[in-house]
Amino acid sequence: MFNALNAMGGAGQIDRTTSNNANTGVYCTFIIFGVLGGAIVNLLGIRWTIFVSGLTYALYSSSYISYNHTSSGTFTIATGPILGIGAGILWSAQGMVMMSYPVESQKGKYISIFWVIFNLGGVIGGIVPFVVNYSQGKGNKATQLPDSCYTAFVCLQALGSMSALCLAPPQRVIRDDGSHVVLMRYTNVRYEMMEILKLFVNPWILLLIPISLASNFFYTYQYGPYNGALFTLRTRGLNSMLYWAAQMAAAYAISFLHDRESLSRKHRGLLSLGLMAILCNAMWALTMVMQLRYTRGAIDENSSNDYPGGLIDLTEPGRAAGPILLYIYMGAVDAHVQSFAYWLIGTMTNDSQMLARYAGFYKGIQSLGATIAWQLDAQNVSLMGQVIVNWVLLVFALPFTYYLTSRIKDHADESIEQPADDWLMRADGSKSDYI
Repeated sequence: MFNALNAMGGAGQIDRTTSNNANTGVYCTFIIFGVLGGAIVNLLGIRWTIFVSGLTYALYSSSYISYNHTSSGTFTIATGPILGIGAGILWSAQGMVMMSYPVESQKGKYISIFWVIFNLGGVIGGIVPFVVNYSQGKGNKATQLPDSCYTAFVCLQALGSMSALCLAPPQRVIRDDGSHVVLMRYTNVRYEMMEILKLFVNPWILLLIPISLASNFFYTYQYGPYNGALFTLRTRGLNSMLYWAAQMAAAYAISFLHDRESLSRKHRGLLSLGLMAILCNAMWALTMVMQLRYTRGAIDENSSNDYPGGLIDLTEPGRAAGPILLYIYMGAVDAHVQSFAYWLIGTMTNDSQMLARYAGFYKGIQSLGATIAWQLDAQNVSLMGQVIVNWVLLVFALPFTYYLTSRIKDHADESIEQPADDWLMRADGSKSDYI
């Protein structure tokens, strides 16, 4: 739902300044709590961490109701860092569940299942503003989302947060092959902090940094300078719905390659990476062609739109088809990038606590890139400049990701490091002799 709101461009507002600054706050604290999130989840468990973290999303969305009435961005910007704390913890928990619960031959499937459910929220979030604003007609000016839309977002996010309380704890989950998900039942703060520090000297984790930086960087451009600046409000809602629907379909499709047991895992990874490189470069080439047609789009409700013909509306198929299809393509490519990155991390280990830390590190570095990207737009860096930065980051990430992918093993190492004052749970559920 958060993604659907931001995919409207400016979180449904015309002036993107408040949204850009709020999202900068989100990702600043997300950097820290993404890295720390795995430790927090390991210490506190998944149900309550996801529940409380999810409520920070509802708080963020509710702030725009206040903004509609006061035109003051103070409250909205203040909720950004709070959301970043919650998001870092929530995504660490999510990554642990998604990558550690399945057996190795089904990791692609589980990632796609998550991505479909995750983006279903985006589809619903796109339907809400599309339906509410459909009757406004094409209009001559860009408009903002009404209170009713933001209220719907808040209710859905709160409901989603409460559903986390229904999750089974990892120690009660048994994989299809009979193995237990959790190898270590207890941990402590000192051990978790040591394990977090080790991530920064782990060469395999460090090789993830370039693709992590690039993999959330492009959202700022796609949501704001593209969807938010070029389309009428109802068309932005339609675009958001189609963008996330394309993500669902693409994530499902790529899972078949990631789980194809007739090929070695390294072969599958290299094929997926090669396909990703082709699709991403084609996307940015098409985006650059599109960007050459305008310089700013609609930046506030009183400005003229410098895209030929003004704001694009869904009732103009001749003008709308190409730009809308490109936005759909952007969604499909994003799903491939994210699915591949998670699948790649999932090949490193099957241990749930290690994967919680890995997922948190990945999201933390992602958030560093997103922080920079939101500020580039907030500081009015040219839209073409933003396209070029995104493309360069992608190309820079490819050789590092290739090296990491080429070292994939067919089976992950199950060994874990043992803390000196905790006991372990064997795969059969019995205590170990280690004290």
